[in-house]
Amino acid sequence: GARALVLMAKETAQSSPEHLLQRAVAALNQQRPKEAEAIAGEVLKVHSRHPQALLIFSHALQMQGRAEDAIAALEPAARSEPHPQIETQLGVALRSAGRPEDALSWLERATKRTPPFPPAFYELGCLLATLKRHREAAAVLGRGRELAPMVPDFSVQLGHVLLALRDCAPAKVAFARAIEIAPNSPGALWGMGKAHQMLGENRLALDYFRRCLAHSPNDVGLWLNLGHCLLELGELEAGREWLRKAARRDPKGYSGALTTIVKSARGRFWLKPSTAAQFLRGQSPEPPKR
Repeated sequence: GARALVLMAKETAQSSPEHLLQRAVAALNQQRPKEAEAIAGEVLKVHSRHPQALLIFSHALQMQGRAEDAIAALEPAARSEPHPQIETQLGVALRSAGRPEDALSWLERATKRTPPFPPAFYELGCLLATLKRHREAAAVLGRGRELAPMVPDFSVQLGHVLLALRDCAPAKVAFARAIEIAPNSPGALWGMGKAHQMLGENRLALDYFRRCLAHSPNDVGLWLNLGHCLLELGELEAGREWLRKAARRDPKGYSGALTTIVKSARGRFWLKPSTAAQFLRGQSPEPPKR
């Protein structure tokens, strides 16, 4: 309340910005963005362009869904002098605010700074991917991976971009690199499974999807992929059970299960989609064996 803010203001006068910002970072890490906003805000009252305080302050605002407020805090500083971290954070805020073209401009600017700032390449690559500019995204993420080879996120995102381009073989290379760095990465495991699945390598795909399931047990999309692979491998009852499970979870799961079971090579026994729909709802008997 008000008393706490008064005490915080008194402490600010007696503490160094670095000490206060350590507390603000701890508050962010503990999912207390309002507290982090207040602490960083007190530092900014004294040091209005303190870069770290601006970054923490804007991040706290974005955690609260206040992207426009974050933009207002960051933009003057970004325009006053080159600073890749602030430019990157501004790009993220602009993207969150539904202004992708403005975000693109700032993120491109951030990638041109010296020395290079790898997170700018990651954010730019992700934004280009959402804009369906996949070839450009792949180039940017590849450059980012060169700059930060031990950061698995670059390889994971690059793999997903390559999947969107249906370049499955290089996608597998990217996901394998990510798994080597982070063996339990759900994004890398799912991506490797999907790449194998798209190539018709369903047994290998199934192994990766099962590994991913241990980390993402409630992922409906993963259930659909498991069901598809099992159907293709002739494990019909196990495959249908995963599809029924997805169909019961939500409308998207039902739609995906229906599409999978009708289009599967092992699903040709369905004479028409309505029969498959009845089966998923538990309203019809088992289909005839092939």
